[in-house]
Amino acid sequence: MRDRLLQLEQAAIKEIGFVKGKEAVIEVKIKYLGRKGELASLTKELGKLPPEERPIIGELINTIRGRIEEKINSLLTGFIHAESEQRLKTEELDITLPGRYMSLGKRHPITQVMDEVIRIFSGMGFTVAEGPEVETDYYNFEALNIPKDHPARDMQDTFYISDDYLLRTHTSPVQIRVMQTQKPPLRVIAPGKVYRRDSDVTHTPMFHQVEGFMVDDSITFGDLKGVLTSFLHSLFREDISIRFRPSFFPFTEPSAEVDIQCVICNGTGCRVCKGSGWLEILGAGMIHPMVFKAVEYNAEKFSGFAFGLGIERIAMLKFGIDDIRLFFENDIRFLRQF
Repeated sequence: MRDRLLQLEQAAIKEIGFVKGKEAVIEVKIKYLGRKGELASLTKELGKLPPEERPIIGELINTIRGRIEEKINSLLTGFIHAESEQRLKTEELDITLPGRYMSLGKRHPITQVMDEVIRIFSGMGFTVAEGPEVETDYYNFEALNIPKDHPARDMQDTFYISDDYLLRTHTSPVQIRVMQTQKPPLRVIAPGKVYRRDSDVTHTPMFHQVEGFMVDDSITFGDLKGVLTSFLHSLFREDISIRFRPSFFPFTEPSAEVDIQCVICNGTGCRVCKGSGWLEILGAGMIHPMVFKAVEYNAEKFSGFAFGLGIERIAMLKFGIDDIRLFFENDIRFLRQF
């Protein structure tokens, strides 16, 4: 057995000395060291040897395998290196050619405005909360003082999944969910997608909204005006005029619509502001006692305000966009402008 192994080693080394290319080296390696190669065949005969000889022959097999493998790997490395050298001599790289431009993506204008709104309110101490987009009728309407027979339901044309489940029409349900699990003082904004059955140049079935609210033991309408004025000055510009008009929302009382000086004509009157010089930007008001009752807050002890704003509307004003549907058409010519 020992003599056969040494003869195999000599034959392998002799054959390795005659190979002329990388492929031939690999063939020799398979022939002698492969799973079905000649060395493997001899290894299978170990079991036929006397027990005392098996360790000696086994060690010799490993030694011979190592020596053959070293010769083959050394030769293979030489061929690979030679191929690389030849390729470097024949291939040319023209470093004067301009590089290929890789187009990089940009944040969508809706995302840019949403991030800016979150950044401004975070700087005022507001935390961010989220809630489910598939909501229950209770959280979307009833807990917000909009019972089933309330006319305000007609203001929000709703996508119903069943009698009890729907696609939320505003992010205000997050206000209820937060107040059910946390006690005042609270200062929270709830950004997210909302859904209504509406579609034209200024409305889409899905859009983005930010609900915000603050609750403590001495919150006043003055706090509401101060927070929203500071927010709008940061979002647009410091010298922009702001006004609060009385309005109605079932979940706030008193309620107000907030207008800003038209950013297109600077208040002189144009087509966008319909000649008024003002643009409606958001709705707000003091949280209704019935909402506090739904979350088991003591309306005699706590007060608060809430507001809601549409991100698409703000983006249209900031960027001078006249059709909301452009945000969702994925036209690269439109998106590149931002």
